[in-house]
Amino acid sequence: MKAETPHLKRMKKWYGGALVASLFMLLVLRYNVMKNPVEQSYLTNSFTINGTNPLEWVRFTGPPAVQNPDSASQVISLDTIASRLFAQRNLSKGEQHSLLTWNLLKHLINHSQALPNGVEAIKEAGSAWNNLMASVEEEKLGYAHDNSSRKAKEKQCPHFLNRMNATESDKSHYKLRVPCGLTQGSSITIIGIPDGLLGNFRIDLTGEALPGEPDPPIILHYNVRLHGDKITEDPVIVQNSWTIAHDWGEEERCPVPTDDNKKVDELDQCNKLVGKEDNRTHGSRRSSMGLGLNSRRYFPFKQGSLFVATLRVGSEGIQMTVDGKHVTSFAYRETLEPWLVSEVRISGDVKLISAVASGLPTSEDSDHTVDIEALKSLPLSRGSPVDLFIGVFSTANNLKRRMAVRRTWMQYPEVRSGTAAVRFFVGLHKNQIVNQELWNEARTYGDIQLMPFVDYYSLITWKTLAICTFGTEVVSAKFVMKTDDDAFVRVDEVLASLSRINVTHGLLHGLINSDSQPHRSTDSKWFISPEEWSEDKYPPWAHGPGYVVSRDIAKAVYERFNEGRLKMFKLEDVAMGIWIADMKKEGLEVRYEKEERIFNEGCRDGYVIAHYQGPREMMCLWQKLQETKRARCCGDP
Repeated sequence: MKAETPHLKRMKKWYGGALVASLFMLLVLRYNVMKNPVEQSYLTNSFTINGTNPLEWVRFTGPPAVQNPDSASQVISLDTIASRLFAQRNLSKGEQHSLLTWNLLKHLINHSQALPNGVEAIKEAGSAWNNLMASVEEEKLGYAHDNSSRKAKEKQCPHFLNRMNATESDKSHYKLRVPCGLTQGSSITIIGIPDGLLGNFRIDLTGEALPGEPDPPIILHYNVRLHGDKITEDPVIVQNSWTIAHDWGEEERCPVPTDDNKKVDELDQCNKLVGKEDNRTHGSRRSSMGLGLNSRRYFPFKQGSLFVATLRVGSEGIQMTVDGKHVTSFAYRETLEPWLVSEVRISGDVKLISAVASGLPTSEDSDHTVDIEALKSLPLSRGSPVDLFIGVFSTANNLKRRMAVRRTWMQYPEVRSGTAAVRFFVGLHKNQIVNQELWNEARTYGDIQLMPFVDYYSLITWKTLAICTFGTEVVSAKFVMKTDDDAFVRVDEVLASLSRINVTHGLLHGLINSDSQPHRSTDSKWFISPEEWSEDKYPPWAHGPGYVVSRDIAKAVYERFNEGRLKMFKLEDVAMGIWIADMKKEGLEVRYEKEERIFNEGCRDGYVIAHYQGPREMMCLWQKLQETKRARCCGDP
């Protein structure tokens, strides 16, 4: 029997907690109803979005009208985009520190078609950057001072928001504003009762519509059909996604019509109990009335019955629990990442009682951060010599994760002294509020490198390129390392390992995979078509949570990019393996040094790098290192 991974253990812990949370929400609801049985609904007085309240229930009356439809067909030239992204700006020296890699990536525009969504990401960045710089200029000119407190409130990314008693007897379409997107660990809990003629309802997680587009993309369409549909007469849940470019994707149904029940975050796409006979609830009734008579099948939603449903953002997809039980999972689809969610839309035959949004990405108030000076990074000038440069993949609204990294392994003496340097590599966001928060964070801590494109998962290879660029063209690093913002890195042990290896040229150091094949199934998050990679196997590569290359390899990556000879491949860790294999064919002597203590799927005692660590786990690991001087995982007995 396969042993449980730490990641699965954490998911099981969460679902145990979800049951407790569901009971708590019911108690709160009961108390609220008893305390204010005739309290007027919050919704009855407000049907517009309040700018000072980023999470507000509003009536959803349909898709927004198309503005300037003629402009939607106009082609924006690359020259225009370049002028927006790389124009000279009136920025202070401190602000320019966040853009040290920016101008060195100008050629990305010329290679934007090499990866999926590259053109869109750069076009969207042009607009986002213009808006951000306009707000920065406005702030400098003092236009915003009169309303500074109001604007500060508008820009805030709250961690937890809720609405109680959010019902209206004659309204059935609502929007829940999510001001700064979702991140891993975020959850939306909805309490409601399916009612009306059929009891069918929908929950949609939507993003921001592009200029000229009538409708926003749907990251997750969660459709509950209590009386079935054209395919089945039994209750069914249908999950899907939608974009204006690709229309609806492939439906995922629960119960699953075939035996192909995929796993997402090691949990079933559809709980096997859904659609099966509910022995627990109706066993005694069947015994008294005869086997098979009046038996019922388990389905998590029932017309006229209260439910507590929680959508939770995982590392691979979005999980749904109902009344504390896991029901469905939905894997993220290309270009539809959770950080792009801006609204939760609820519609159909459902009496909506309340909603709670928690675990939302939020920045910390620097005015109340007592250790802010200890968290600021040492400034780096061009050519600064460092032994190890560490580039960290992050996204704009992963603010809590970056704070956890700053408070933990970025406090190693090697980092504080300048022997090693750490920077976060972050793409722009479509949401201006998020970009403003990111800009302020970058100015405060001095450890963020902004990227001239909007973040999409398919473009993470561009960040690998940016890390190699920074490690060789901005600073002069002996070794360049890539990691993620949910990975705990023992910097001292990485440096000690490099010293023991004693190889300074042609080195790839990490959890080496020498026998892997491309995923050919279109259902896979890592799907690679024969056009993208025609061979049956990949060359050796190192897993993404943490790998190190020597300076000569990082330098060659940057130079080959400028020469137009760097093959862009959307799996960034495999891409590095491909690049090194090409260098090897041209005569580079390569050393593949495997480090078994890099754990790709969680934490094990003795780790050098532990992946999938949330902010609390980061703090716990750091505390254990300080107290015991040993690399012990959290959650151990």
